[in-house]
Amino acid sequence: KLFHRVNNETIYIFVLMRKKNIYSVLILRLLIILVLFIISRIIFYLFNLSYFSEVTPIEFIKIFLYGIVFDISAICMINAPYIILNTIPFKFRLNHIYQKIINIFFYIINSVALAANFVDVIYFRFTLKRLTGDIFHYLNIGKNDFVPLIPRFMRDFWYMFVIGFIFIFLIVFLCNKIKLNYKKIHLSNTKYYLSRTLLFLLFMFITIIGIRGGFQLKPISIINAGYYTRSKNVTIVLNTPFTIIKTINKKALKDVHYFTNKEELDKIYTPYHKAKKDTSNASFKKINVVVIILESFSKEHSGLLNKNFEHGHYKGFTPFLDSLIAQSLLFNGFANGKRSIEGIPAVLASLPTLMDNSYVSSIYAGDKINSLASLLRKKGYSTAFYHGGHNGTMGFDSFAKMAGFEKYYGKNEYNNDKDYDGKWGIFDEPFEQYIAKSLNKTRQPFFASFFTLSSHHPYTIPEKHKGQFPKGKLKIQQSVAYADYALGRFFKTASKMPWFDNTLFVLTADHTSEAYFPYYQTRVGMYEIPILFYKHNSDLKGMSHEICQQIDIMPSILDYMNYGKDYIAFGTSVFDSTAAHFCINYLHETYQLIKGDYELQFDGNKSLFLYNYKNDSLLQNNLIKSKDSIKNEMETFLKAVIQQYNTHTIKNELTVK
Repeated sequence: KLFHRVNNETIYIFVLMRKKNIYSVLILRLLIILVLFIISRIIFYLFNLSYFSEVTPIEFIKIFLYGIVFDISAICMINAPYIILNTIPFKFRLNHIYQKIINIFFYIINSVALAANFVDVIYFRFTLKRLTGDIFHYLNIGKNDFVPLIPRFMRDFWYMFVIGFIFIFLIVFLCNKIKLNYKKIHLSNTKYYLSRTLLFLLFMFITIIGIRGGFQLKPISIINAGYYTRSKNVTIVLNTPFTIIKTINKKALKDVHYFTNKEELDKIYTPYHKAKKDTSNASFKKINVVVIILESFSKEHSGLLNKNFEHGHYKGFTPFLDSLIAQSLLFNGFANGKRSIEGIPAVLASLPTLMDNSYVSSIYAGDKINSLASLLRKKGYSTAFYHGGHNGTMGFDSFAKMAGFEKYYGKNEYNNDKDYDGKWGIFDEPFEQYIAKSLNKTRQPFFASFFTLSSHHPYTIPEKHKGQFPKGKLKIQQSVAYADYALGRFFKTASKMPWFDNTLFVLTADHTSEAYFPYYQTRVGMYEIPILFYKHNSDLKGMSHEICQQIDIMPSILDYMNYGKDYIAFGTSVFDSTAAHFCINYLHETYQLIKGDYELQFDGNKSLFLYNYKNDSLLQNNLIKSKDSIKNEMETFLKAVIQQYNTHTIKNELTVK
C-alpha cells in the first residue's frame, strides 16, 4: 500500500510538472509557431535554390537571422487576438470550453498562415515576389479560372500539400503536448486582478514591440527587408503572412509632393502627350493595328536573342517569333509588371502598376482612362479584344469595356469545347485561327488585341501535338514552343487576308515566366521581354538597343500613325528621339528605374541600389555611394514619374479633358 501510494503521488507530481500556467503555455506555443515559420523559410529557400544560387552561406545566415524579426512580427499580428484572450485579467480564461474555442482559433489561423508560406514556395517561381493583399480580389475576379485548376495544382505540386499537412499536424500535435494547468490559484481578488493586469500590460507591450519589429520610430514594413540584403534576396527575409497583412489595406496611393513647382515637374516628366504641330488629320495613317500579347514570353525563350547562351548552341523555343523578329523593328523590351493583370493595362492603356494592388483590382479601376481602343474609336475604328479563356478571367472583359473596346471575344463566343484545354480555355492554335477569320469579317480600319493562353500553367499541349515540341530546362518551354507554333499558323492564315498588308502588328509579352539562366533572375532580367513592330513590306526593320517598356507601346503606335490629338500615356514613343526612354517597375514597395546603362532602386524616400547593368549583368556591384551624379539624376526623374502617376491617378485625371 505504501509503495502504491508513493508511486501514485510521484506520477501525480510528474503530471503537474508537465502542465504549465497559462502564460508559459502561451509562450511555448508561440515559440513552436516561430520554429515552424523558420523551417518554412528554409524550405522556401531550398525549393527555389536555383534562383538564390548566389547566396553565400554567411549571407544566408544573416538573412535567416533578419528574417526572424519579420516572422515574429507576423506571428504577433496574426496571434494578437489569441494573446489577448489568454492574458485578459479575468478568471474565466481557465474555463475548459473557453480554452477549446480559442485553441481552435489558434490552430486555424496559424495553419492558414503557414499554408500561405507554402503556396509561395511554388507561386514565387512565376511572380518572383511574395503574395500581397490584392490576392483576395485577384482570386475573386478570377474564381471561375482558379477553382477548376485546384485538382491540377494538387497533382502537380502534391509534395507541397503533403508538407503543408505535416506542418498543420505538427502545430496541433506539439501544441497539444503543452498542457495547461487548470488548477485554481488561491489569491485575493485584489492581488489577482492587480498582478494579472500587470502581466496583461506586459504581454501587450511585448506583442506591440513584436508587431513593430523593435523599438525603432516606425514599424517595420516590406521595404525594410531591402536594408538587410540585395533586392533579389528580399523574399527570403520576408514571409507571406507578413506581406499579405502589410498590404491588405494599402489601396490608396500617397499624394506625394517631391516637387512643388508644376512647371519644373512637367519639364522633367509629364504623361501629357500633346499633338505635334506638324501633324494633321490629313496625314493620319489609317492602318489596321493588331497588338498581340503573348502569355509568359520572356526574352529568355528566344534563341535569336540569346545567341551566347550554352556556348552558342542555345536554340530557344520560339523559331517563328525569331523569324518574324528578322523582318521587324525590335527594341530592348521590358515588362512593367510580373502578372497578366498588370500587363494588360500597361500594353493597351500605357498604365503601369506603381502600387501594391494591380490597377485592375485597385480602387482606381473605375477611373476614366484612354487606351488604344478608345482613342482609335474616335478615328472611326472598329475595336475588339480576344482572349480564349473563360469570360471574366482576371477581369479582362471588364477592363476591355472600361478601356473602350466595342467587342470582347472569349471562350463563350468561340462556342466549341472540343478545343478546350480543360483548364484555362481554348488552345492557342484553333483560337488564333478563329481570330484571323473574325478579323476578316470586321469593318476596317480596325484595332484588335489578342492575348494568348496556352503557355500558362499547367502548360497543356493538344493531344495531336504531343511529342512535337522540344522540352527545355523549364516546364513552360514546351508550351512556349506550341504557342510559337500557333502564332506562326496565325500569321500564315492572316497573310492571305486582304487586310494583312495594311496592318501594323505589335508583339510583346504580358510578363516574363520563371527563369533558368542567372541573368534573367536578376531584378533587371526578370522583366526582359521582346517588343517588336511588324508591318509587311515596310521600313520597320532592325534591332534597336533603345529601351522600350510595355507602356511605350500605346504612344509609339499613335506616334507612328500621326495620331494628331492630345492624350495621357505614362510611356513615351520609341520613334521620338527627343523623348526620355526608360522603364519603371514596382515590387515589394520598391520602385525600379532602368535608364541608359543604369538601374536604380528607390523606396519612395531614398535610393537603395544603383547598378550599371550593362557592365554588371548580375547586379553585384552597388554604386550608390560612388556615382552620386547619376544617382541624383535618376532619382529626380523617378520622383517626377511617381508624383505624376500618383497625382493623375488619385485625381482621376487619366484622360485629356
